[in-house]
Formats: sequence, C-alpha cells, structure tokens
Amino acid sequence: MAPLAVRLQADLNAARKSQDKPLVLLLGTMLADIRNREIELKRDLTDDDVTDVLRRGIKKRRESIEMYDKGGRADLAATERAEVESLGKYLPASVSEDEIRDAVLAAIHEGATNVGAVMGKVMPRFKGRAEGGTINAVVRDELAKRG
Repeated sequence: MAPLAVRLQADLNAARKSQDKPLVLLLGTMLADIRNREIELKRDLTDDDVTDVLRRGIKKRRESIEMYDKGGRADLAATERAEVESLGKYLPASVSEDEIRDAVLAAIHEGATNVGAVMGKVMPRFKGRAEGGTINAVVRDELAKRG
C-alpha cells in the first residue's frame, strides 16, 4: 500500500476512535475509491495514483458545491466544502500561478502555438501538483496576449 494510503487508513482509524462520523464517512469513501482504482489497474498504487484518486474526489465535490449553490442548498454546499478542505490536506503542496506561467511561457517560446500543444508540454511538469483547469486558464491567457 502506498504511504499516502497508509496515512489515510491511520487517519480513518483515529477518526473512528474519536467518533468523528463525517470524517469516517469521507475517508472510508476515499479508501474504497483507492481500492477500486487498485483493482482497475491490477497493481499496487503509488502515491501519485492515490493523489489522482484524491483529486478526482475533490473535483466531484467542487462540482457538487456548484450545483448545491445554484439549487439554494447552502447546508449541503458547506458540507462539501468541508470535505474538499479535509481532502486537500493530503495533497502535495501546489505550485504557484507564477511558476505555471513561467512554464507556459517557456513552452510558447519553444514553439507551441495552440492550447493543446502548450498543455501537452506543461501538464507533465505539474502532474499531481496543479489542477488542469488552472493550467488551462493560464495557457489561454498567455496565448490570447500573443493574439
């Protein structure tokens, strides 16, 4: 089991002992998603794989927040926000927008002229440390400046 998954399991056990029901549910769900991913890939997961599963969980919850806000369900949106914050603690430190912008400018300087080409060069550098949507926004911004 990946060290990050071991940490999640230890935190789940601690949450059970302290009877923190929302955290038990959240971590239990994420560990089930991790096990499902392990079965899907037919191999032990690395920390990067576990991070991808956590990011997917965060993305789903952010989409739910948006829908709950539109539907006027502030209570459910608040629950989802708390879950996003809890899961965010397990992710590696994210990179600054300036660091992303520098990489995007370097890719453009190397000859990438459209969003797909720039994303293809930049995404691998920030795998697991930055969200694709954030990188995409920077890419579109810089390409628009070049007109």
